[in-house]
Amino acid sequence: MKNIFKISAIIGGTVLLLSFYPIDGYRTTKIARLLYIQKLVASGKKITRIPPGALHNIEDVKLNLTKHHNKSLESLITKDDDLTKKIQSIIPKGAYSIAVLDYTDPDNLRYAAINENKGYQPGSVGKLVVLNAFFHELKKIYPNSWNKRSDLLRDKKVTSRYWGVGDHHTIPVYNIETDKLIRRKVVASDNFSLYEWLDHMVSVSNNGAASVVYREAVLMNVFGKDYPDLTAEKAEEFFSSIKRDSLRNMSHRIINEPLRELGITKDEFRLGGPFTKSASNKLGRKEGSQATPIGLTKYLIKLEQGDIVDKETSLEMKRLLYLTDRRIRYAKSPKLDDAMVYFKSGSYYGGGGGKYMGSKFNYMNSVIIVEQPDGTKYMVSMESNVLNKNSANDHYYLAGKIDDIIRDK
Repeated sequence: MKNIFKISAIIGGTVLLLSFYPIDGYRTTKIARLLYIQKLVASGKKITRIPPGALHNIEDVKLNLTKHHNKSLESLITKDDDLTKKIQSIIPKGAYSIAVLDYTDPDNLRYAAINENKGYQPGSVGKLVVLNAFFHELKKIYPNSWNKRSDLLRDKKVTSRYWGVGDHHTIPVYNIETDKLIRRKVVASDNFSLYEWLDHMVSVSNNGAASVVYREAVLMNVFGKDYPDLTAEKAEEFFSSIKRDSLRNMSHRIINEPLRELGITKDEFRLGGPFTKSASNKLGRKEGSQATPIGLTKYLIKLEQGDIVDKETSLEMKRLLYLTDRRIRYAKSPKLDDAMVYFKSGSYYGGGGGKYMGSKFNYMNSVIIVEQPDGTKYMVSMESNVLNKNSANDHYYLAGKIDDIIRDK
């Protein structure tokens, strides 16, 4: 998700915001920019940049399939032929694959899928793999206490070093003492809490932050109970002490194996390596990255079941995915304005043709959970590879049409 961060103070009475995590989250996370946003909201100025569905608080984020906790994925995703035909009728021409699960009534799930097993390069949607692996390793350190895990997320700070540099995506950096917020690229000296690195990875899709979180997941696996006191020097000593092939194989396993434990196969969803060149040079890449709509849907189902690590973790991951920024691509549809939206988008293109209009490959992917005020709840995993065309408008169009179909309008 590129260049989605544009924030200033108050311009002409309009408040410009950016956040994924619910806007009242500073108290529990100490993510600095959330305090800035809280101040803007408290100012009473009219908010026009984001829709009403983006202004909910932490307590409003809930898991909706916990009654199906630990039920097999296969038992929950039996294809509904009628719904599938309706979805099929609105798909544009070109390489589109999609999976839709309506769970408004958890006892009467409706699942539709078209080309759901086709693999695509996931782009930034692959950061969901890192998010999963990070929390998987975190629980090993404090297996019986979410409070200790959240304390570590809030209190432990780590520096970027070479891992986080080289990305064009910017991050919001807020100085609480001066009440100033700026937007800039990650630099080697950046020292943020684990919570803030997670937030930078998800909210502005910063590749450098994703590589830092990737690194920390590996270090948690290696150092275990000693991780909370691990220094940067000790960490770098470890990375220098292990052979490149061994490090590549180990890190690839650490990042991807938690997906297998969820019942998601490597053909359904996998990540080949870190998101920045410097981190890839250190850890290497393996097998390439791939996602399918069925793999992404399985991931979201496990999240709603509370089965990604545990219920506390699943809920925290869902909070991190709560979209309160201006909405783009699929999430931009006005049909979703009043809905709570949990969203990740990714693109990857090449071969000429312009931005998001690759002539050799042109992947655009959207994964979303939609919760409408009328109680309608559904998830969509959509991937496309339409050459020489920016598919954002098609994703936007489909969002409205799918919402109408699910809500039978």
